[in-house]
Amino acid sequence: MGRYVLRRLLQMVPVFVGTTFLIYALVWAVPGDPFEGKCGERDCPDAYVAMMRDRFNLDDPLLLQYWKYLVNLVQGDFGVTSSGVQVVDRIVTAFPVTLKLALVALLIEAVIGITAGVVSGLRNRGFLDSLVLVSTLFLISIPVFVTGYVVQLVFGLQLGWIAPTVTTPSFGNLIVPGFVLASLSMAYVARLSRASIAENRRADYVRTALAKGLPTRRVVGVHLLRNSLIPVITFLGTDLGAFLGGAIVTEGIFNVPGVGGLVFRSILTKDGAMVTGVVTVLVLVYLLMTLLVDLLYAVLDPRIRYD
Repeated sequence: MGRYVLRRLLQMVPVFVGTTFLIYALVWAVPGDPFEGKCGERDCPDAYVAMMRDRFNLDDPLLLQYWKYLVNLVQGDFGVTSSGVQVVDRIVTAFPVTLKLALVALLIEAVIGITAGVVSGLRNRGFLDSLVLVSTLFLISIPVFVTGYVVQLVFGLQLGWIAPTVTTPSFGNLIVPGFVLASLSMAYVARLSRASIAENRRADYVRTALAKGLPTRRVVGVHLLRNSLIPVITFLGTDLGAFLGGAIVTEGIFNVPGVGGLVFRSILTKDGAMVTGVVTVLVLVYLLMTLLVDLLYAVLDPRIRYD
């Protein structure tokens, strides 16, 4: 196991370098003036432009620019914004909020999606199966921003059951935005769990366990569910990274002060340092989640070994 983890960590290095270089090049090497609009309606003075180009190493070749950025990044320096604010300070403030929202959404997605999928897979072609298929198709057909707007309007403004905006980003206050964020993925998890359960319930090991007289609950919970969760765990692991980077709409609807709003404002103001820093953190999250998912395979299926 230790050798496998070390090998995977070494494999992450070129992936991290390649993805961050691509991000850096797309942000800083695009045509146009990166300091346009920084001085209001008038053009920025030449002295200001020269100072900013020197600060962000824009007069160096692209590879040299990225090398200097990477050296600072390894030391924990994500750079500064055009207004002189440390990027890491803004990330440290906004990222925990989005992480809370993503974890709440992931928990809702896993509990409701897997439960609905298991019930549907075991009651194949029954009423519950049809109900799950229809409800998940309904959720898939509706964009997340429509779901968020309807939930906020109906349950927040008209009925008054929930707070229409998040005043304090605690776990309790993030349940409704987390449900909205997880609504689309929850439908996919339910369908994926249903298909996996329906396929594995006809496997030889399930029939053998039932023939030995094991209780149905134990067969489903210990044998059938563990083997069926492998593709679901893969989806959930990558979905956490998607929640962290794709929460812009949900955070905007419910006024959640997270990474989504930070990235959106940085894109509008053409703040390349902030965009690059946030996306770099998301790349690290994706890489760590894929490693964690691979390690969970051996926990779910004892036949998988990392030698």
